[in-house]
Amino acid sequence: MTKDLVLAILKNSDTYISGEAISKELGISRAAVNTAVKSLRDAGFVIDSVNNRGYLLKSSPDTLSYGDILAHLSKERMENVKVFDEIPSTNDYARELALNGAPDKTVVISNCQTKGKGRRGRSFASPKGVGIYLSVIFKPDCLPKDTVSVTAQTAVAMCNAINSSCNVMPKIKWVNDLIINQKKICGILTEMGIEAETGHIQYLIIGIGINANHKLSDFPKEIRDFASSIMLETGNVVNRAKLAAQMIKELDILRDNMEDITAYLNEYKDLSATLNKDVKIISNEDEKIGKAIDINNDFSLKIKYPDGTIKDVSSGEVSVRGLYGYSD
Repeated sequence: MTKDLVLAILKNSDTYISGEAISKELGISRAAVNTAVKSLRDAGFVIDSVNNRGYLLKSSPDTLSYGDILAHLSKERMENVKVFDEIPSTNDYARELALNGAPDKTVVISNCQTKGKGRRGRSFASPKGVGIYLSVIFKPDCLPKDTVSVTAQTAVAMCNAINSSCNVMPKIKWVNDLIINQKKICGILTEMGIEAETGHIQYLIIGIGINANHKLSDFPKEIRDFASSIMLETGNVVNRAKLAAQMIKELDILRDNMEDITAYLNEYKDLSATLNKDVKIISNEDEKIGKAIDINNDFSLKIKYPDGTIKDVSSGEVSVRGLYGYSD
C-alpha cells in the first residue's frame, strides 16, 4: 500500500517532490519512501532523483494497480475499490463481497481473470496486462422490473468513459456490446440477487470487460475475426488506469441517476449500431430476419419483419448485417 500511495503522489506531481514532503503527507518515514521508490523502479517506473529537490516520475509502464488508479480518483472513493493483479472472476468476487455486506458502489478491478465470464456461460478472454476487467456492486432498493434497463444504461456510460479517456466514441450493438470500426471491444454482463421474502433486489453486479491494449495475438483464434481493442482500432496506446478511473466515475453517475432512463435512452439511440439495420434474431434455436425500426422505452428492440408484422424483442441473440456474425 505504501508503494501505491507514493506512486499516486508522484503521478500527480509535475515537478520534483521531496522525500520529506512525501513522508509528511503520508505519515511515514523517509526510509519507507526510499523503499517504495526502489520498489517502483524495480517494477519499471523511471523515477529521477536530485539532491535537495526530490523525486520526479519520468515514465511509467502500463500497469493497473491501486496506486495507478488512485492518481485519478480521490482517496475517499478508492476506499471501496478493490484492485487485483489476477483473480478468477471479478463478478464472482464482487458477489461474495455483496453477500458479506459490501456497500453500494463497491468496485472490483483486475489486471487479469483466469475464469472470466460472458453471457450464457461463455468464457471471456481476459489476458494479463492489456485489458480492464471491472465489476461494480449496486444495491438499489427496488424490484427487478425497475432495473431492466441497467445493462443498456451501462453501455452508454462505458461509451462516455472511453470517449473521455481515449477520444473515440464507440457504438453499441444491441443490447450491450461496444464496437469500434465494427469490431467488439467491450462486453457487459449483469447479474442480480433477489431477497426471497420481499422480492426486492439484494444486489446488482455489473461486470465490464474492455479490450484496451490487446494485440491480435492476445485473442483466441476463434474470435479474432470480430474481436478487437481500442489500441488496434485507434493506433493509440490506452492509459488503462485513467480509463478505469473514468469508468468508475461514469458508473457513479449512473448509480445516482438510474431512474433517469430517458437521458440514457436518447444517448443509446444516438450510439446504436443496430437501429435501422437489418438484423437476425436467434432465440430458442429459431432464426428470423427483420429490420430494427426503433428502440423502446425499456430498451427492447422493435423489429419489422418482411411480412409487415412488428414485434418487440427483449431477449435472444441479435446479429446486425454488416457487423460480425451476420454478413449474408
